[in-house]
Amino acid sequence: MQNNKISALAAPFHHLGDHCLALLADLGSMGLFFVSALAGLFRRPFRGRELLRQLRFIGAGSIAVIFFTALSSGMVLGLQGSYTLNKFGAEGMLGSAVSLTLIMELGPILTALMVAGRAGSAICAEIGIMRISEQIDALECMAVDPFRYLISPKFLAAIISVPLLTAMFDVVGIWGGYIAGVQLMGANSGSYFSSMSQSITNHEIRLGLIKSFVFALLVIWISAGRGYFVYRIRGAGFGAESVSKVTTQAVVLSSIAVLIFDYLLTAVLL
Repeated sequence: MQNNKISALAAPFHHLGDHCLALLADLGSMGLFFVSALAGLFRRPFRGRELLRQLRFIGAGSIAVIFFTALSSGMVLGLQGSYTLNKFGAEGMLGSAVSLTLIMELGPILTALMVAGRAGSAICAEIGIMRISEQIDALECMAVDPFRYLISPKFLAAIISVPLLTAMFDVVGIWGGYIAGVQLMGANSGSYFSSMSQSITNHEIRLGLIKSFVFALLVIWISAGRGYFVYRIRGAGFGAESVSKVTTQAVVLSSIAVLIFDYLLTAVLL
């Protein structure tokens, strides 16, 4: 009887230990996956055609959603900024407020979130289906490196595409702020651009680019890694059910990682 009581009391600690061990194993696998994917970038032969296909999918395919997200975000910033700054007689700083907010924060974050939702989920599902259908195992049986053949082109395409999409987001967002703040709310056009040019320096632009680069790595790493290890994830199930669960998990984890690293990078680099 006493042994049963001890076992009942120890059961929660056993479950906690199992979860901690599973988490550590998962982190270790994802770390090795990240290193292998980066190492695959330097292995020959290089798959240029696959890189172009991924650039088209991740980069060009995301232009529409990035454009409309940037335009709406910039216009909202222009309206709210004009309304708020007018209360303090500082409407001449509208361009500075809109541009700094977009370049340092909203541009990199929203671009990464849109890419994670659109391209990251598709990449996770694609690799997950290839894993459960044993296509990746077939590549390994034929002595084909799955990282060089499959994963590394996606990494390089994301690293190239996301900073370019972020730059496009910033430009479109600034013009959206101009349309809303100057054309609709009547702010001075010259003040809008002069305050923007005076407040933006290389430091702010560099911070936005560093964030976009880091966010690109996070999104593609988590999305591709969740799909690659679909059969190891606890509670994911099997078959189509497992792919659907890890795809949802990949988008959620990517979004959380982007928000956490946004704060860390801002605290370190600002």
